[in-house]
Amino acid sequence: QVHLVESGGGLVQPGGSLRLSCARSGSIVLIATMGWFRQAPGKQRELVATLTWSGRTNYADSVMGRFTISRDNAKNTVYLQMNSLKPEDTAVYYCNYRFGSVDIWGQGTQVTVSS
Repeated sequence: QVHLVESGGGLVQPGGSLRLSCARSGSIVLIATMGWFRQAPGKQRELVATLTWSGRTNYADSVMGRFTISRDNAKNTVYLQMNSLKPEDTAVYYCNYRFGSVDIWGQGTQVTVSS
């Protein structure tokens, strides 16, 4: 079983930065794809960024150039660096682990961008 725990969310002013962390534990397969998704109130969950085992990244158009996904295998942690935050980035952010039919989600961390 794989467990994911997100942290790093909070309240930030427009233009500010936050770094989210996703700590992984359990029976981790290193070639799994990791991702960050978000869900705003009244909206569907949407992809923010993904990172494959080979290092290939994919970003939503809305965050391209502002957000960066990365990982530290030694710490079993995946990060989402978020810069130039906008009010429309406000959402609960979820970490995701995907390998074959295994699809694991964290509990989410709230990010609020407001002045």
